[in-house]
Amino acid sequence: MCLFALLLLLLVYCSSVHGAPTALWVFGDSLVDNGNNNFINSIAKSNYFPYGIDLNNRGPTGRFSNGKTFVDILGELLGVSSPPPFADPSTRGGRILGGVNYASAAAGILDETGQHYMDRFTLSQQVINFESTLSQLRRMMSPGDLNTYLSKSIAVMVFGSNDYINNYLMPSLYTSSINYNPQQFANLLLNHYARQLVALYSVGLRKFLLAGIGPLGCIPNQLAMGQAPPGRCVDYVNQILGSFNEGLRSLVTLMNNGSHPGAVFVYGNTYAVIGDILNNPARYGFNVWDRACCGVGRNQGQITCLPYQFPCLDRSKYIFWDAFHPTQAVDAILAQRAYSGPPSDCYPINVQQMAAINF
Repeated sequence: MCLFALLLLLLVYCSSVHGAPTALWVFGDSLVDNGNNNFINSIAKSNYFPYGIDLNNRGPTGRFSNGKTFVDILGELLGVSSPPPFADPSTRGGRILGGVNYASAAAGILDETGQHYMDRFTLSQQVINFESTLSQLRRMMSPGDLNTYLSKSIAVMVFGSNDYINNYLMPSLYTSSINYNPQQFANLLLNHYARQLVALYSVGLRKFLLAGIGPLGCIPNQLAMGQAPPGRCVDYVNQILGSFNEGLRSLVTLMNNGSHPGAVFVYGNTYAVIGDILNNPARYGFNVWDRACCGVGRNQGQITCLPYQFPCLDRSKYIFWDAFHPTQAVDAILAQRAYSGPPSDCYPINVQQMAAINF
């Protein structure tokens, strides 16, 4: 107990002095999963080469990237280590003091999303998993210390992509697009999302980064459907995301309007940042935007990166790593723009400014 109390005091002190959060709590899907699906009965796994080929000789860890994810890089900018995956049996005791990653590939806001990939931690399950971590923390520190610790930590939320590509846009497996028009579906997602945010607020979290959905109509998986003219994205797919992203930005405004005192919510404009990269690839050092670095078939996106497949040689020139996910180079831009970007990138304040707030 004394050791944990000392560690906690050091975390809170460093946070107050340097503006670094005490912990990162990561909720989301494969864009930020760092190994949870390795430990569950899921088809959605990336625990094989060439995933992790650029991850400092660590090899495949379960990250759906050639290297670091958005959260890994954001943590570096904040001065916080990337937290360990919840499902790893060793994630307990002192290992949880810097936060925990609950993200799970194929997970969505809706419980049904991604069910054809078998097991995954949905948003609601991730909130339950966080509450189980809290139970451990309550045994390690006093209520007052825990409240202070949680108020200085940051929750990163990355959801929504699977609710479209592994639900709404799969009418052969899911009825969502039959039952709801795009606006109705976005409202359904946002209502579910808001309830879980309130649940996380009610147990002590106070700083939230809510990432919007990127232009899914431009990912190799969607381009491989052959529904777009050469050199273009699938406009219909991008258009239907507007209702969700605009609604999420409005939800942030609503959550910040005084109904959740002592908390701050920020919206990460993923769509605009990746859209800028796609529209101006050369400005960012990219020269391949319309196919994956690792994959099979049209646009290297009909089948995603296979075990021991040889990827492209220069990953830094590619926007997309596999059929669904960006390269480490793109995640680095996303993280930097979320950390220090203007309100057009991160609204109403950026993550650096949010981290500096003391409640």
